[in-house]
Amino acid sequence: MGLHREGKKILIGLVLILVAINLCVVKFIQPNSIVLYIILGLSFALFILFAQFFRVPRRNTLAEDHQVICPADGKVVTIETVKDPEYFTDERIQVSIFMSPLNVHIQWYPIDGDVTYTKYHEGKYLVAWHPKSSTENERSTTVVKHSSGKEVLFRQIAGAVARRIIQYAKTGDKAEKGSEFGFIKFGSRVDLLFPMGTKILVDIDQKVTGAETVIAEL
Repeated sequence: MGLHREGKKILIGLVLILVAINLCVVKFIQPNSIVLYIILGLSFALFILFAQFFRVPRRNTLAEDHQVICPADGKVVTIETVKDPEYFTDERIQVSIFMSPLNVHIQWYPIDGDVTYTKYHEGKYLVAWHPKSSTENERSTTVVKHSSGKEVLFRQIAGAVARRIIQYAKTGDKAEKGSEFGFIKFGSRVDLLFPMGTKILVDIDQKVTGAETVIAEL
């Protein structure tokens, strides 16, 4: 398990700040003081906490061509029929995955195919479970057309803590199931929109693993 490239600048900056703080502490506090050890321990714990936000786990993507894998770690919080005003004109099945700050924050392509649409939207920072977070928060949308002709939309949504969305996908790209298409710093939410009739294989409150859990069948 390594560290994601999106975290390198943040972690380097954090190390510099912690080193400066601890040098000041060492200068003004008696050696072997319990306060000194507490501050050193808290500094180490803070670095580990930030580092785990950017961990890159090894994942084995084992799914058949018609199966859709989960694009993110987290918990299923929504399964409902919706009308999406951005791309589709018909009804779609929406599955939403909430990511906590402790989850891996990478997003993986859920299907193979052609990237037919990408767009970044500036927006608010409502909590991720707010009903309007899908349409009003900072977010990015990616649509992939499967070889069957069916299109799946997936949307990265920022929240109250996660305020930086990274979208690697570009229109015209070839999507490879299990490869990275984005990153949300410090977690938040990912929505998927499927064609009506798609077989959903997860349940509300189910914990899912990105790039591994099969979430649906087209």
